[in-house]
Amino acid sequence: MKAVYIGSLKEGMKVDSVFALRSKELRSTRAREAYLSMELADRSGRMVAVMFRPDRAAEAVPSGSIVRVCGTVTVYRGVLRVSVDSMTPAVDYSAADMLPSGPRDIQELVTELRTLVRSVREPGLSKLLRVIFGDKAFFEKFKECPAAQAYHHAYIGGLLEHTVTVATMCAGLAGFYPTVDRDLLVTGALLHDIGKVDELTFGTSIEYTDAGRLLGHVVLGERRLFAVLRSMPDVLSSDLAVRLSHVMISHHGELEWGAPKRPSTLEALILHHADNTDAKAAGFVEAAKAATIVEESWTDATNLFRRPLHVPMSVEAGRSNVKGEAEFGLRKGA
Repeated sequence: MKAVYIGSLKEGMKVDSVFALRSKELRSTRAREAYLSMELADRSGRMVAVMFRPDRAAEAVPSGSIVRVCGTVTVYRGVLRVSVDSMTPAVDYSAADMLPSGPRDIQELVTELRTLVRSVREPGLSKLLRVIFGDKAFFEKFKECPAAQAYHHAYIGGLLEHTVTVATMCAGLAGFYPTVDRDLLVTGALLHDIGKVDELTFGTSIEYTDAGRLLGHVVLGERRLFAVLRSMPDVLSSDLAVRLSHVMISHHGELEWGAPKRPSTLEALILHHADNTDAKAAGFVEAAKAATIVEESWTDATNLFRRPLHVPMSVEAGRSNVKGEAEFGLRKGA
């Protein structure tokens, strides 16, 4: 385990540690001096980095490598960054230091997923779920796969956590609308992101596969579903199969957000909003973490929402303040 993580870096700190080099681009200043613009990452987060007048060895290090970086934490336009003095390929490192893990226990999430699968009563949908999640090779990758490269659930187990959360939300929302097909909705929620296992690759960093870049997880997920349905032609009626496909391919909601079709059924609409709510809420929490570490009440604008976000004090801290005010007679009416 390394001693210094990105999440603990503050202005003025000296850095001599190992990171994943997520991106690297050679640029030039207005004075035409070369510099490297980079993004470093480890299991605690990401940070931009810059190296002025880089040597050939640093220029030759490819993106995706694990590197040893020496430098200083500086601030540029209000954003922390590492000003790099030297960068070389790392020889000794732990892969567990590079990728973050989620806040929830994976086995606990697996148990919740299985409970959701068992809750689907429609025979064809139930069998379909058991076949897909019963594929050991697929499920081993599914339960460890991140849900995204950045911004939300970008950690080991993120896809499983996101899937369980969205399916649980959908199961609850189904009770409010008598005309919704609860089994279809929950099945779609459980399967909506299965294409992520083909879209993303993860080892020391989270990257897109060629298929992920060219097709995306919505198409890749539909392909996985189609392959299973083709191997079991009688498991679903043609109508139910089409409705399930629609729920899956429309879950991004809008064409410009990557949905081949916009939601046109109640099940598809509910799934889209549940998926979007969980992604956005998780993205907000992730953006707030950095501000919390440096004890700031606002984030910067480099986040999923592209605007500063307010970070309130914790519930425990708030209660503590209220208690203190009461003791000193500062509350209204005291």
